[in-house]
Amino acid sequence: MLTLLPEWFIRYKFFNSLFLGLSVGAIFTLYAPLKPSVYSLGGVVLALGMLFIARLYHTILNTKWFFRISLFVEIILLLAMLYFLSSPYTYQTALIIYIGYQITFVFGSYLVRAETLLLKTDILLTRLDTVKQLGYLLGMGVSYLFYKIIAHYGIVSNQNQVYFLHFLLVGIEIVVILLILKSFKRVQ
Repeated sequence: MLTLLPEWFIRYKFFNSLFLGLSVGAIFTLYAPLKPSVYSLGGVVLALGMLFIARLYHTILNTKWFFRISLFVEIILLLAMLYFLSSPYTYQTALIIYIGYQITFVFGSYLVRAETLLLKTDILLTRLDTVKQLGYLLGMGVSYLFYKIIAHYGIVSNQNQVYFLHFLLVGIEIVVILLILKSFKRVQ
């Protein structure tokens, strides 16, 4: 049986939100080659996936599945970023990144519901939501500074800026994965 360790989990959510804040602006550049119809089809698949996950709540709204799904989502993000860094920037790359992110979004509602159920108290939920917003704000601020600094050094293409940002994102994602591993403890 697994138990959630709130102190480590809150740290995980801070870095998870930091990652989100850093990456939010990059999406527009990453997805630029995609046609609008891809977003429509992706939205349909996303909604169907979320419906399917909701139908599994009776089985997966517990600590064991929350850990597994959280780790799965973070690994998918890491793999998508590593693919982006190792592949030429093409329509196929944009599509694979889009699919990777859509897979993680399928679990979005579930993850929020499960963390609320597992943390239980208003004090922990207040701390959680506070660090999530602080991480997101810090990430957006750091991404702004990052883009300004590398532009100062002559890296002005959106694609190149987003490419270099992904090295920072991979580092943060590794921290996120390590923290999620520390956020759960096996108990007898």
